[in-house]
Amino acid sequence: MNKHMATFIQDNLDEILVRWQEMMKDDSDEKFFQIMSQDVINKTSREFAELMISNLFEGENNYENRLNEFTSKVVRFGWSISFVMKAINHFAQVVYDMLEHNQTITEQNMKEYVMVFAEWINPMRDGIVETYAKTWERTVQLQKIALQELSASLIPVFDKISVMPLVGTIDTERAKLIMENLLDGVVKHRAEVVLLDITGVPVVDTMVAHHIIQAADAVRLVGAKCMLVGIRPEIAQTIVTLGINLKDFTTTSTLQRGVEQALAWTNRKIVEVEED
Repeated sequence: MNKHMATFIQDNLDEILVRWQEMMKDDSDEKFFQIMSQDVINKTSREFAELMISNLFEGENNYENRLNEFTSKVVRFGWSISFVMKAINHFAQVVYDMLEHNQTITEQNMKEYVMVFAEWINPMRDGIVETYAKTWERTVQLQKIALQELSASLIPVFDKISVMPLVGTIDTERAKLIMENLLDGVVKHRAEVVLLDITGVPVVDTMVAHHIIQAADAVRLVGAKCMLVGIRPEIAQTIVTLGINLKDFTTTSTLQRGVEQALAWTNRKIVEVEED
């Protein structure tokens, strides 16, 4: 009966996909069907259909490989788990309605087909949820690593002067990494002045300020000065509203002004040279 149903789906796949896409567009709040081109929608829909019938035809290993490939793709497309569950349910509903319409499913064998559908759909739901969770966890971990590599390095810009640009949200885990890289960089580059650039930090709350103050204190303990740069007007307003004490900090609105002040601290300055 499984192979008979799989053959029916293959023979009527175009009509099934048309009905399935209509149901998904009407029922879902996801943006996939609104922002993707029709070619991408059709290709992904067909891959989804092949996945739906693969566990009826193929062995367990082939099915798991196809499941992993498809789940990785829909994670990149931003499909939520609820969207995937709706996709499975609607696909099964379309197939059931068409089988019932052509009288393959009758009152006499309805109970038997309900069991077949349960044995077909339930393991697929479980498998997709498990694979989806693993894929998301791996994706988030890779993104976290990439962000850490991009946003937690101390960059020497002049002799004795280094800059650490901070990007994104600063949580406790990232704060530890920033602290380690900051102190290692100060020693490695023999920096006397460190500029913490928060231009790329979207929100500065009490927790973020606490981490920044800790970093500055640690820098002073190894014999360097610390300056906070990139304070936008909205960030300044938030700091004042929250009552965050940055009196021990030298702060500037831009990195350029910070560099000028750092040069002054190291008895240097930038001058324009006129050409003869």
